[in-house]
Amino acid sequence: MERSFLTIAAGENSEAIRALSAPARIEILKLLCAKGPMNINDIARALSLPQSTVATGIQILEDARLVDSQLAKARKGNQKICSAIYSEILISFEESAAQRANNIIEVEMPVGLYTSCDVHAPCGLCSSESVIGPLDVPDYFLDPQRMQAGLVWFGRGYVEYKFPNNAKVLNKDIRAIEFSLELSSEVPGTNPDWPSDITLWVNGMAIGTWTSPGDYGDKRGAFTPAWWKLEGSQYGMMKTWRISTRGTFIDGVAASNVTLSDLALGQHSSIRLRVGIAENAGHTGGVNIFGRGFGNHGRDIIMRLHV
Repeated sequence: MERSFLTIAAGENSEAIRALSAPARIEILKLLCAKGPMNINDIARALSLPQSTVATGIQILEDARLVDSQLAKARKGNQKICSAIYSEILISFEESAAQRANNIIEVEMPVGLYTSCDVHAPCGLCSSESVIGPLDVPDYFLDPQRMQAGLVWFGRGYVEYKFPNNAKVLNKDIRAIEFSLELSSEVPGTNPDWPSDITLWVNGMAIGTWTSPGDYGDKRGAFTPAWWKLEGSQYGMMKTWRISTRGTFIDGVAASNVTLSDLALGQHSSIRLRVGIAENAGHTGGVNIFGRGFGNHGRDIIMRLHV
């Protein structure tokens, strides 16, 4: 499986820590990491555990967001296919959240509050109340109603956001910068097998590309409104780009050699984030950007400055 990391601060994510407290659930996670997606019967057989034990363990791991399960057709009805979300989990006993907050400046940018764009159909904007304007009309992306958007999608091109450089205002040095956003590919309708190379640029410099596996519509997103058609994009994956003095990482995996010094953050009062599909992308499968009111996380684009 693709390497992905989760850091749990001791005392903050008790549900995940409880989920990891049983040896049987640890064995389930180890098996899924080693073998990939499996159904409950195969997990029970591989671990020599009762099916009921595995089913209960999977439910606890799902509730803790450590396992993702999808329904698939079987010979008799449906079967649950289970996947481990993270390949490594670290429990941190470092400084408390209150202490850590003093060293992190966080800004949440609405997905519709981009300052420039160049998008191509299929494209559209949607608030939690309704579709915004006509679909597949790129010129409408500059309409002021875009500020209400909780879902933005386009086939090619980009949208760019301008974040305040509050570290410069406070005269603090930046040790690392992170951008977290929920993303998926974009295809008319949905298709879980529709890869797309989604790139982030900071201050005009490409920092790293993540290949989205597909556009998901198998189930309604946790925050996606009920009126939004189930045949439309429902949710994505929360991805985090982190730029430090060592380079750029996506969910802890090295993505490029771009470092903080390359971005010259101290020279600018704003930090420009561009999200889109590069002209030379190998997979031009479009992008959905999920914000508040949509997807599985219900948050807009997060920038964290570690100072």
